[in-house]
Amino acid sequence: MITIDISAAVHSRAGLGRYCARLAQALIQEQPERFGLFYNQGANGRFPPNLPATVPATHISLGYKPWRMAVLLAQLSGLSLHRLVPHTDLFHSTEHLLMPLRGVPTVLTVHDLIYKLFPAYHKKLNYWYLNTAMPLFCRKADAIIAVSQASKQDCVKNYNIDPNKIHVIYEAASSLFQPPPSTRINYVRQTYSLPEHFLLHLSTIEPRKNLSRLLDALLALRQLLPSHSLSLVLVGGKGWLYDDFFAKIERLGLQDAVQPLGWVEDEDLPAVIAAADLAVQPSLYEGFGLPILEEMACGQVVAASHASSHPEVGGDAVAYYDPENVEEITAVIHRLLTNKEEYTHRRQLGFQQAAKFSWQRTAQETIKVYDQLLQKKIKG
Repeated sequence: MITIDISAAVHSRAGLGRYCARLAQALIQEQPERFGLFYNQGANGRFPPNLPATVPATHISLGYKPWRMAVLLAQLSGLSLHRLVPHTDLFHSTEHLLMPLRGVPTVLTVHDLIYKLFPAYHKKLNYWYLNTAMPLFCRKADAIIAVSQASKQDCVKNYNIDPNKIHVIYEAASSLFQPPPSTRINYVRQTYSLPEHFLLHLSTIEPRKNLSRLLDALLALRQLLPSHSLSLVLVGGKGWLYDDFFAKIERLGLQDAVQPLGWVEDEDLPAVIAAADLAVQPSLYEGFGLPILEEMACGQVVAASHASSHPEVGGDAVAYYDPENVEEITAVIHRLLTNKEEYTHRRQLGFQQAAKFSWQRTAQETIKVYDQLLQKKIKG
């Protein structure tokens, strides 16, 4: 049995949790008889509703931090935790946490090395843990799945990992993300009190998302396009180190122009995306940049930073800018809002680009990695 660690999906519906839940779902749909699940229930975890309850599953119930420390100490001491997953033939950790399992091949998904590249944007304890643990986890894993070429190169450069050990397998947008009917768009406009004209940002609020510079661009755009009364709608929860961002909203006098929606349920999210004038993803670094795919699949045009993996995901459909240049961010957004021909062209390119990615393909490529390791184990 191949065991997938779905702990990230049990504790979060964003970021790693979305990846984990959708990968597990796609793998089970491909070969249901081969897979089992493992997760740390913790205090407030919930089993992902998209996964069948009939799949064999084992779990523990530890706090998030104690479990992370237990795994790190086990790796450092050489203690195998095989007793937690006694029937597994291969174990896949879908987040940055790899259990030591003596005699069992292990796969580790590496999403990003943000803690290494932008240490100031992490809480000190989390930075210490990841900076200590991730090089060890990467060395101990029998294979690594990187969600982008950018993440692969970061692993090779920073941890001196053999490139042949790292397999680039892209994520995809869920089939839920497609152009919604106008009735649904009208519904979410009323339900969420959406402004008439707005930019949409889809992600957790944290420093590397570069939202501070986006506020500067918004202020300039409201002056350039006074008739639009342009607003910024934020979809996603609060992450960490976000106090300065909210203080800047007040300092710039943009309280009435910035609307944080928090978490939006998947059934409403495509319509919220489609209701926007434009999607903006100005992040300084992304391991993959899934929101770009989701936005394009819904028929939304995207203006994004040219940082890290974004060009891999957005291809020619996205309008890119330097994330550290407010004038350039402003100019690209202004151009898309005022050039209907380019806007329409990029919208069509977005559909084509999003169609290149699918969870079925992701699952099939992931299974190939599993099978290579299992064959290698058989040959001894």
